[in-house]
Amino acid sequence: MEYAELKNGVKVPLLGLGTFMISPEDTEKSVYTAIKTGYRLIDTANAYMNEEAVGRGIRKALDEGLVTREELFISTKLWPTVYESCYAVDDTLKRLGLDWVDLLFIHQPAGNFMAGWRNAEKAYQEGKARALGISNFQGKKLETLLAESEIKPHVIQLETHPYFINHEVMDRLSPYGTRLMGWYPLGHGDSSLIREPVFAALADKYHRSEVQIILRWAVEKGFITIPGTKNPDHIRANLDIFDFRLTEEEVKKIGKLEGTKKYYTATEEMEEKYASMHLPFER
Repeated sequence: MEYAELKNGVKVPLLGLGTFMISPEDTEKSVYTAIKTGYRLIDTANAYMNEEAVGRGIRKALDEGLVTREELFISTKLWPTVYESCYAVDDTLKRLGLDWVDLLFIHQPAGNFMAGWRNAEKAYQEGKARALGISNFQGKKLETLLAESEIKPHVIQLETHPYFINHEVMDRLSPYGTRLMGWYPLGHGDSSLIREPVFAALADKYHRSEVQIILRWAVEKGFITIPGTKNPDHIRANLDIFDFRLTEEEVKKIGKLEGTKKYYTATEEMEEKYASMHLPFER
């Protein structure tokens, strides 16, 4: 495994397991399999509705002595409808069955996101979160958060893959040392991305799959990347990228794909919807 070091000295594995759109039953199995395979970073969120399953997978691995809690890096995200709740962080920890998380995000620039950030800052100060992050922030709302926050975000989660890197946001966050955690690292499974000729050629050269080449590219760019899968073979294969390196020229060649497309564009209407999209377990 290779690691990124955050501004506050916390180290994050550069590759982890994402659990977006994975059912609770499959999440529990996938988390346990991932930890047994060697993963140490697991990412979830209130809105994924599988935090309890993540916790069960972790507990099983801990009970079997596969890992210690201190060796794991668990990240989760507060949803906008709980930003103002004084129970939000404690309820999240209870669902996960943990005393602390390693990285606590606010999930969307929606609703009273500054109340959400203040909740996150309080959790950080109380030792309930080792680092703080924001997800999907840009433009005026990012500027508001930077201006009004006491603690600047250690990590930002953004759509990131060879077709798209949000340089504008990352340049803005550069003075704060904010690290990038990329979602949709495989273009949400887009076959047109995975089958790009450059990846086929490199897969042949290194005797790897195209997916492994893409994930290796992300790691070499210094991006924390969290491919999601419930397939045990894919879980194992995604981790098997730390015994080879792409050349600088090969990384630049992959960089020529940038600007092809992105898969998600937030709108004000969507953010307003997020702000009123209540989750079943809210108090």
